[in-house]
Parts: sequence; C-alpha cells; structure tokens
Amino acid sequence: MPARGDHDAKRRDVSDAVWRVLAERGFDGLTIRAVAAELGSSTGLVSHYFPSKRALVAHALAVAEERTAHRALHTPPAEGLAGLRAALLNVLPLSGEMTAINRAWVSSWDAALADDGLGMDEAARLARWRDKLAGHVRTARERGELPPGTDPDETAAGAAAFAHGLVVHALFDPGRYPGRRQLALVDSFLDGLSTERA
Repeated sequence: MPARGDHDAKRRDVSDAVWRVLAERGFDGLTIRAVAAELGSSTGLVSHYFPSKRALVAHALAVAEERTAHRALHTPPAEGLAGLRAALLNVLPLSGEMTAINRAWVSSWDAALADDGLGMDEAARLARWRDKLAGHVRTARERGELPPGTDPDETAAGAAAFAHGLVVHALFDPGRYPGRRQLALVDSFLDGLSTERA
C-alpha cells in the first residue's frame, strides 16, 4: 500500500492535470480520458481518484475556490472598505491564473445548473463568499467608512453581483475591460457605497 504522502502527492498531480485540462478545454472537454492523457498515465489511475466526470467537476470547482482563497492569502491583510476592495479584486480576471479560474467557473454553470448536488455545492460557495464580504462591510460600518444604516448582507449581495457581472464582461470582452478599467470600476462601485447612502 502506498504511503499517505505518495497518495497525496499523486492526488495533487491528478488535480493539477484536471486544472490544465479545464483551462485548455473547459468543462465540456473535461473527461477522465483527457486528464489521463494530460498526466501521461492510464484512465485507471485517474478513475482511482475520480470515478466519474461528476467527481472531476466537483473537484475542479473545489480547486477553483481553494486557489482563489489561497491567492487571497497573498494580499496584504486589510479590513473595512480596503478589505472589501481586496476581496473583490481577488476574484477578478486580472491575471492569467485568475482568467483561467474564471473561465473554468463560468463554463461550469451548465453542469451545476443540471445537477442538484453540484448546484448546492456552488450555492454554498457563493454563500461563503457573500459572508466574507458582509464581514468587511460590518467592519467598514463600525469604522464609519459606511453609513450606520448600511445593511451588511444586502451590501455584500450587491457587491458579489457587481463583481460576478464584471467577471463575465471581462471574460467576453477583455479589450473593453482591461485590468485598469476593472480596477476603476471597483473603486467607483466602492465610492458609491459611501456617497449614495450618506
């Protein structure tokens, strides 16, 4: 029986191959055979870790969330509006890696909408992100960066919808939404939170 470290290392290799296939081919091209070819191994090895395409899709979405969260760890710690800004920027396609993650995420919608389990997983991921945004809004309100009557949950829902809409526009029309424009739109959105409700 292989050592646990070997098992974990092999699973990471398979996971990386899943991600490369996703980035190149999207969810339609994500198959056990394609992942095996990317690894240069047998379909049996991939099936050992992911017995079905659904398992591959579920894992790929979990990896996307993990990579986004890990990326966020590299952002200088921020609270309040600065924390909200950092959280929004961390999901935008401002780099090659985040463009690939967002392309994979958008291409997963069809699968997630057609499968109750995948849909519930995606809804839970979105709820966790809104909760994180709401925490930044609460801190901003406590610091006086936002008006006292600001509703954290509603503001977080609006911020999440804004960011996800911007992701879609930037993916489909990158020439019109380069990084500098994405940054400017985020800053304009955040300025509106404090001025429109003052």
